[in-house]
Amino acid sequence: MSEDSMYEAVCSRDARFDGEFFFAVATTGIYCRPSCPATTPHRKNVRFFPTAAAAQGGGFRACRRCRPDAVPGSAEWNARADAVGRAMRMIGDGVVDREGVAGLAARLGYSARQVQRQLGAELGAGPVALARAQRAHTARILLQTTDLQAAEIAFAAGFASVRQFNDTIREIYAATPTELRAARPGKASRFGPVGRRAQASASAGVPLRLAYRGPYATAEVFGYLARRALTGVEEVVGDPGERTYRRSLRLPHGSGVVEVDERPGDGWLECRLHLTELRDLTTATQRIRRLFDLDADPYAVAERLGADATLAPLVAARPGLRSPGAADAHELAVRAVLGQQVSVAAGQRLGNALVAAYGTPLAEPSGGLTHLFPDADALADSPLTALGMPESRRATLRTLAAALATGAVRLDTGADRDRTEKELLALRGIGPWTAGYIRMRALGDPDVLLEGDVAVRAGASRAGAFLEDSEGWRPWRSYAMHHFWNVPKAARAALA
Repeated sequence: MSEDSMYEAVCSRDARFDGEFFFAVATTGIYCRPSCPATTPHRKNVRFFPTAAAAQGGGFRACRRCRPDAVPGSAEWNARADAVGRAMRMIGDGVVDREGVAGLAARLGYSARQVQRQLGAELGAGPVALARAQRAHTARILLQTTDLQAAEIAFAAGFASVRQFNDTIREIYAATPTELRAARPGKASRFGPVGRRAQASASAGVPLRLAYRGPYATAEVFGYLARRALTGVEEVVGDPGERTYRRSLRLPHGSGVVEVDERPGDGWLECRLHLTELRDLTTATQRIRRLFDLDADPYAVAERLGADATLAPLVAARPGLRSPGAADAHELAVRAVLGQQVSVAAGQRLGNALVAAYGTPLAEPSGGLTHLFPDADALADSPLTALGMPESRRATLRTLAAALATGAVRLDTGADRDRTEKELLALRGIGPWTAGYIRMRALGDPDVLLEGDVAVRAGASRAGAFLEDSEGWRPWRSYAMHHFWNVPKAARAALA
């Protein structure tokens, strides 16, 4: 976008661009999201930035009215496969907080200086500044949703010291931590954390509003997850339209339980996180965002897919259809192998047996959640006889688990998708469907089409679409595939 077109989006308060760019006002020293309801500033006073960190680096503080730090992430980072896109996904997952810039650079295969230069040139902020902006956002959430002491929040958010925490909060929000806590949302801000639930204590879970842009097809997404939920690890409770998805999480510093409500708010899903270690808040939040595909751009998807005459009715029938990712990439890869050449229900039964036999019991069960999904180390050395699968399939599962455990195959958020797919295909027993499914869900690739999938071909046939025409659907073929999976069996008769 040119700066003039960005300014037009600001003038129209276009929420489609929230998270895609930020604007700052030189006369006030404040930066905002494009949909900020405040009076539109004069063009000569406006500056544009690709990230919140760049705006903060330019000396601007966050608007207290529109909360620009609470916007959805840019869909560009999920679509891009270059070093900058991969770096942004890893920073979001907390890699810089856990491993530093050196760890980020090593995962990318570059020097720390090269990473700094590339991010700085394109985003106006380096990895430290981007991670710092994310820590500040995490700290604000904890200040306004829990009763933890400020020192506890500082270290939970990833700050190295209380002084660094205080200085950063004052710089970004123009308020002390005490003042920020006193201004808990629920009175005036529509973009902050959950109103009255914001008074919850840490023991009751951290309430969040997971923002998304555009329409969101909650019924289809929750239905997709419900049909695949594994006993002990996941559950979907309540009636359609009022359901809550719950699951256990294996996280870098501990474990957690997440709850996400189906009924959407005004551009967000209600979520509650129960963590054994609050240091995992950022990572847990990002993993749930990927699972629910909350950083997608449904407008761009609809524009591209809707241009195809056969896909246009499907897009119109299910606006905001998402392509769910994964809360745990290793878990998803194992489940993909379990689902090879069997129905969804059969794959679910195998997954239930795997959890029951090899899952890690939770220290404190929560409702129907009793286990963490088995880790790769445990599966690599197990005979897996409890699964009732042919030995060849069990051998494939052990081979995959060993590759994940040793790092021979990497499925982290910044993995090179092409290289990872080739590594998967090199494993005995893993074919194109499995590798593609893992690429789509575990690596979040929005442009995967499983042409050999029976259900995809059947759905395309009912819709009158030809998979051979899929080049025109790029880079959103994963979404086209979900539309085919959702075509009713009676669609062909209705079209006739």
